[in-house]
Amino acid sequence: MSYKIIDMRCRPAFLHDFFGATPGSPEHAAARWLNRRVGTRGDDAHFEASLTQEGFLAEIEKGGLAKAVVVGRHTPSQHLPNDTIHRIVRDHDKLIGIGAVDPALQGQDAAVAEAERALRDLHLAGIDLEPGFGEPARHPDDPVYWPIYELASRHGAPVFLMSGPTTPDPRFNDPAPVAKVARAFPLLPIVIYHGYWPRVQEAVGLAFRHENVHLVPDMYLFQPGTNIYVDAVNSSLREQFLFGSSYPFRPIGQTIEDFLRLGFHGDVLDKLLHDNAARLFGL
Repeated sequence: MSYKIIDMRCRPAFLHDFFGATPGSPEHAAARWLNRRVGTRGDDAHFEASLTQEGFLAEIEKGGLAKAVVVGRHTPSQHLPNDTIHRIVRDHDKLIGIGAVDPALQGQDAAVAEAERALRDLHLAGIDLEPGFGEPARHPDDPVYWPIYELASRHGAPVFLMSGPTTPDPRFNDPAPVAKVARAFPLLPIVIYHGYWPRVQEAVGLAFRHENVHLVPDMYLFQPGTNIYVDAVNSSLREQFLFGSSYPFRPIGQTIEDFLRLGFHGDVLDKLLHDNAARLFGL
């Protein structure tokens, strides 16, 4: 059975050295290592197919995606400018771009202005924030981020929060502070990349309590703890869970195959693979 699929986290290798843009570099070797670490079978250099825009689009077609979400990033250690994301996704119906700001780094006024420009002028579909990757690391309920939440709420745009075990200080991979944001902005869709793995039960509890919180465990969905996500989706979180491959750190096609074998009930798969994301973006 074939499904219509929106991949919520899908980026080309050419975007940055972090994704393996330069063959032979230490970053390229690290990208290959991470592919093996998160369960890639076969060629761990598969991502090199996306070293060009044409190759990236071919990978999306090969994976059978209806749409792929390309995510920006703004942290002290890595900046994927909003104009770059716009340049990648413009004129391509299958690509959706997410902008990024760092109000602690840019200053609140500059970050709000840039987020406004990303949503209004560049037509990006949401804003990514990465509090745990700042210097110093912060939690999502830090006051510095509240003007961005307010702006996104006014635009009806989702906010994407980065989480997961690569947070430099694991104390900041904590779902609890998101509850304050979810309560303050009940109409703001909050999407959690990496699903706060490995703190899976706490992430599921957060989403259970707050219906505007959405989980995208992406590549960590295939690590220990998967059964908790699956059980939660099959019971109460079917509207708040979305598929993501985390390409280029996992092959798109293999990730779809692995996702379909996890044990999600057949009647929720359309929601997880497509419908929840389509609703999130107003498609």
